[in-house]
Amino acid sequence: MDNKNQAQSLAGTKKVGLGQEIVSLVKENIRDYMMYIALIIIMAFFTWKTNGGFIQARNISNLINQAGYVAVLAIGMTLILILKHIDLSVGYVAGFCGAIAAILMTQYGVNEWLAIIIVLGIGLLIGLYQGLLVTRVGVPAFVTTLAGMFIFRGLLSLSLQKTGTIIVPNKGFNALSNGFIPDIPGLDLGVHVLTLLIGVVAVVLVVFSQIKARRNKIKYNFQVTSTPVFIFTLVFISAIIMAIIWVLAKYSGIPWAAVIVGVVLIIYNFMLNKTRLGRYIYGIGGNDQAAELSGINVKKVTLFAFCSMSVLAALSGVLYTSRLQSATPTAGLAFEMDAIASSYIGGTAVSGGIGKVTNTIIGALVIMSLTNGMNLMGVDISYQYIVKGIIFIIAVAFDVRTRSKSK
Repeated sequence: MDNKNQAQSLAGTKKVGLGQEIVSLVKENIRDYMMYIALIIIMAFFTWKTNGGFIQARNISNLINQAGYVAVLAIGMTLILILKHIDLSVGYVAGFCGAIAAILMTQYGVNEWLAIIIVLGIGLLIGLYQGLLVTRVGVPAFVTTLAGMFIFRGLLSLSLQKTGTIIVPNKGFNALSNGFIPDIPGLDLGVHVLTLLIGVVAVVLVVFSQIKARRNKIKYNFQVTSTPVFIFTLVFISAIIMAIIWVLAKYSGIPWAAVIVGVVLIIYNFMLNKTRLGRYIYGIGGNDQAAELSGINVKKVTLFAFCSMSVLAALSGVLYTSRLQSATPTAGLAFEMDAIASSYIGGTAVSGGIGKVTNTIIGALVIMSLTNGMNLMGVDISYQYIVKGIIFIIAVAFDVRTRSKSK
């Protein structure tokens, strides 16, 4: 049986029309598709209400820079939630680490890159401290990190008590959340050429990886979509990527914040899907007792997750401080809520064991698109919290209901 006939046979025991196949796919994968549908609806709504202001190149770049620190936090939080734990301290860990970075650069003259490394090291120590409390002492993660929220909020206030807000003058540091990748020198075509080239490479890689994954599924007799649906999916994804790239290329190119988030995303996506550690994390989240009986060191894996979370919180604090170009006593307020909401909106299961960092990025974009759009409309901050809370509970309720129906 050749690949074409095999793929057709795997689509089902009886032939169905293209429309029926699409409807069936949507029904079966509604949890995965819903976050994308929600993001499209939110962006379309704010584009309409702001007379196109939301979708302008300047605002899209601003949205990406705004979402950077939340996306980094949410990636780390996804690991924690998959393991059925929670980390409430990450907001003020981020704020505290951002303040330490500012103090090192302004008061002690430390080079910005060395300051970042030192701050990431502090984040590692914080994760080690909290992770050991959870894994060795046996203090529940909720209690440990709630106490950490108080501790690091106090440390943030103490560190800025004498100086108040610290303005960061370091251009390299501030470029992390405000700058853009440079273009190819000598070209002046009215668009950012390097950004366009990166977009083309990204599309090629996506198409290649999807074709390879499809061939592997066919090889091992897994079910695949029909060829027309598969081609349509590739064209749609490629069009979305190039549309975003074109908008960015017409402005100043790809923000450095997007590059940083992209690197973190690639590392963690590879770790979760291609390594033994990733399989351990999903296994522990699914059933920690069975995982332990199978020989997995649950405590070590959990300790890794908490260390990873705090390092990413430190990086998030660096990005936020860079974004504001200053360290403030209020930094970190409600960061953990945005990170948790992003993870759950991105499809991380409330019961643990299920979650993808790629989907978490979409969840972060949903949360930050709401914030950005409502700011453009001049919506009062009180109503913003109410709207985000409603969206959050709808997303979780939808996820719980669809998962219970599929069992």
